[in-house]
Amino acid sequence: MGKLEQLQQGDFEGIFRAMTGLPVVVRLIDPPLHEFLPSHEELIEQVTRLRVQGTAEDDQTFAHARTLLAAVEALREQNPMLGLRGCRLGLMIPDFVKIQTRAILNAQIAVKREGLEPKAKIMIPLVGHVNELAETKRLLEAEARAVEERGGVEVEYVFGTMIEVPRGALTADEIAKHASFFSFGTNDLTQMTFGYSRDDAEGGFLLKYVEDRILPDNPFQTLDVAGVGQLMRTAVEKGRQARPDIELGICGEHGGDPASIAFCHEIGLDYVSCSPYRVPVARLAAAQAALTGPERDK
Repeated sequence: MGKLEQLQQGDFEGIFRAMTGLPVVVRLIDPPLHEFLPSHEELIEQVTRLRVQGTAEDDQTFAHARTLLAAVEALREQNPMLGLRGCRLGLMIPDFVKIQTRAILNAQIAVKREGLEPKAKIMIPLVGHVNELAETKRLLEAEARAVEERGGVEVEYVFGTMIEVPRGALTADEIAKHASFFSFGTNDLTQMTFGYSRDDAEGGFLLKYVEDRILPDNPFQTLDVAGVGQLMRTAVEKGRQARPDIELGICGEHGGDPASIAFCHEIGLDYVSCSPYRVPVARLAAAQAALTGPERDK
């Protein structure tokens, strides 16, 4: 754990130096737990092979493989994308997010001592209930304050969240009381709103759906304005009612799609985030939306 924290801190220091004076958004750990574990199938193959070969039970390699297999099976989930990930993982295993928070704050302190201006926006993912955000924020604020006290340096940071669970969008007024910013995670929000597994749908029936006009577009490429978009609109309205100064943005593949960016401008988002190669298209689309929107005539 200590080595991992040092590696992360080193990475964050480099980012804060390059971005001095500008805010850096850091999303806390989000992938499903199984992505951090050894392959279940490979472990079964290894244990079976060693057993068939007559390997002694106390053989070090055999014992280690059995222990790993038991651990992986204990944590294995039927639907990991809806399982122990995001804020849920942080609440169940707090050290995961505490390590990240310490690495962020210690990196800020190191860079500030160099005379630079590091600014962090720490994003808590997959919040569906306000209590998930409130409890995670309580844990991390305590960790951040402890780092500042040990370092004797105060740094600039705020906490926000991703809106990627439909319930989070519908209760955005409650969530906004504990968040300085929202970032719409439209990949997961689309997946959960449609009830589609993105990996399975895009590799299976979704192409046929678009070809046959069952769907007008691939909703993972162009934002579904009628469904997902209305959840976003609701979250924007409720979030700003509860916290007028809240900053709102979008991250995910939709952040690089011109049609999706136009809708985000329409509902009043402040920024888009996308893959590096999509940045030129996103900037052009945002400029076009601003020039053709109602604000132009005011």
